[in-house]
Amino acid sequence: MAQIRKLEVLNFRCIRSLSWFPTPGINCLVGPGDSGKSTILDAIDLCMGARRTIQFTDADFTELAVDAPIEITITLGALSDRLKNLDAYGLFLRGFDAASGEIEDEPQAALETVLCLRLTVGADLEPVWTLVSDRAAALGSERYLAWSDRQDIAPTRIGSFSDVNLSWRRGSVLNKLSNEKADASAILLAAARDARAQFGDTADEQLSEGLAKVKEVADGLGIGDGNDLHAELDAHSVSVSAGTISLHNADGIPLKGMGIGSTRLLIAGLQKEAAAGSAIVLVDEVEHGLEPHRIIQFLNALGAKDAEPSLQVFMTSHSPVVVRELGLTPLTIARRGNHGPDLKRAGDHPELQGTARLFPEAFLAKSILVCEGATEVGFVRGIDQWCDDQGKGTLHAAGACLVDGGGGSDQMLSRAQAFRTLGYRSALFRDDDKRPSEAKETDFQLDGGCVFTWREGKKIEVEIFDSIPPDAVRPLLDIALEEREEQSINDQLKTVSENKVTLATVLAEVAASELSDASRHALGEASGKGWFKNISTMERVARDVIAPRATKLDKEFRKSINTIRKWCLNVR
Repeated sequence: MAQIRKLEVLNFRCIRSLSWFPTPGINCLVGPGDSGKSTILDAIDLCMGARRTIQFTDADFTELAVDAPIEITITLGALSDRLKNLDAYGLFLRGFDAASGEIEDEPQAALETVLCLRLTVGADLEPVWTLVSDRAAALGSERYLAWSDRQDIAPTRIGSFSDVNLSWRRGSVLNKLSNEKADASAILLAAARDARAQFGDTADEQLSEGLAKVKEVADGLGIGDGNDLHAELDAHSVSVSAGTISLHNADGIPLKGMGIGSTRLLIAGLQKEAAAGSAIVLVDEVEHGLEPHRIIQFLNALGAKDAEPSLQVFMTSHSPVVVRELGLTPLTIARRGNHGPDLKRAGDHPELQGTARLFPEAFLAKSILVCEGATEVGFVRGIDQWCDDQGKGTLHAAGACLVDGGGGSDQMLSRAQAFRTLGYRSALFRDDDKRPSEAKETDFQLDGGCVFTWREGKKIEVEIFDSIPPDAVRPLLDIALEEREEQSINDQLKTVSENKVTLATVLAEVAASELSDASRHALGEASGKGWFKNISTMERVARDVIAPRATKLDKEFRKSINTIRKWCLNVR
C-alpha cells in the first residue's frame, strides 16, 4: 500500500512553504477557515492524481507571484514491487529515514526505499511532473511514473462529485475492486443498428425543410453528386463513454443519484475493500451531508477503529463529532502561520485526551479558557447568557470555548499549556485557594498564556458571597434549597462558623437589607461544599442572580468578571 511519508509545498495558493510528515492511517486536519487545510488536500491530489490535463491560473501562485514557481513534492513509501523495479525506476529510488525525516539520494539497507514525486508549475502555467533524484539529474536523465503506475497510486477523492466512483470508469474505485472488465460497445453498436432500421425515413419527413436547404447549399458549392440527402441514425454515434456502465439498484435507479452522505459512505467502504497498490483517500469536510451517527459509520469505513490501517486518509473537519470519535492521535491542528499552515500533532499532548472526549468543540475554537472545574465553567457561561440576552457579544460568536480543567491545580495548568503549545490562544481561570506550581504558571504566562484568579486565597463561592448585595442572598439560597434540606444548609453554616452563624441569622440580616462579614464568610465556605457544584446550577447563579445586579456588585469582583469576558471576546 503506497503511503505518503513527506509532503513539501512551495508557493501554492496560501502556502509559501510547508514541510509535513503525515502518519499512516487517518490524518484529520482541524483548524479555523483559511488556514490552508483544503489546500493541502489539493496539493496531494494535483501531484499524485492521474490526469491528462490540469488547468492552473495566476491565482494558484502565492500572492499571484508567478515568478516563484509552484513546487509540490511527495515522498512516497511502502512501494509495490512495480514501483521498486530497478529497470524502470532504479535511478530514482531513494532512502527515507523515518526517525530524522531525512532523505538520502541512494537507497540504503537501514532506510525505507522511496520515490519522490514532484509537480512544478512556472509562469507559463504548464504543469510538469518529474521524479526527483540527484543521481539522475547528474546524468541528465528525467522521467515520471508510467501512466499505469500513476493510476495505481492516484488517490481517491471523496467530495461533492465523488459519485463518479460509482461507475466503471478509468481510475474509479469500482475498477480497483477486481480485474474484470465489461465491454458494452458491441451491444450498443448492434442496438444502434436496430434503431437505425426501425427509424427508417421518419427523419426525412420531420426535417424535410432543413434537408432541402442543405441540398441547395451543397449543390451550389459543388459538394455531393446531386442525389437527395437523408437524415438517418449513425450507428457509431451511440458510443460508450466513461461511466456508461454504472451501479444501479433493483429498480434500475443509478446509485450515483443517492444523497451526498450515502454516496460518501458507499465509496469509503468500497475504497477500503479495494485497498491494494494505492489506498490514499482525500476527504474535504468529512461531516458534509452526514448525520452524527453516519459520521461515525463513515469514519469506521475509513479505518478509524482499525488496529492496522489499510488506508491512508487525509481529511478536514469542523465537526466535534469527528474530534470525539477519532481522539487525539489522528488530529493535526492547523493554524495560519507566516508562510502557510502551521501543523502540530494533537497526539503529542496526551493530557488532552479527556478533553477531546468531553469538550471536542475546543479543538475547533480560536480561544480556549481552561476553567478549574464545572463551577467556573457554569459561572462564565451564565454571565455570557445574560450578556447575550442584553444584545452584547458572546463567547461563541468570538470563537472562544470553555474547558473543564479537572480540578487539579497542575492538571488544569497542563491542559492550558498544551492548548497554547498547539497554537491556540489559551488562558487559565482558577480559584486562588489551591495554586499550581508557580514556576510552571510563570512559564505559561511568558509563553503568551493568561491567568485569571479571584482575590488572594479565595475560591469562587467565597468571592461571590463577599461581593454580592444582601438582596442576592435569598435567591441563591432558594437555588441551593432545590437540592438540599434547610437543616443541611443550617448545619453546614454552623459547622464552618463554629456555631456563630445559622440559617435563621442570615435570613434575619437579609430581611434588614444587611449582611455581616461573619455571615458572608460562613455562606461562602458552606456553599463551597457542593451547593452549586455543577454547570447548570452555576449558570443559573450567574445568569439569574449575579449578572442582573452588576451595578451593586463589589467593584473588584465586577472588574474580574469584565476582564475575563474581554479576554474571551478578544477585546483589547
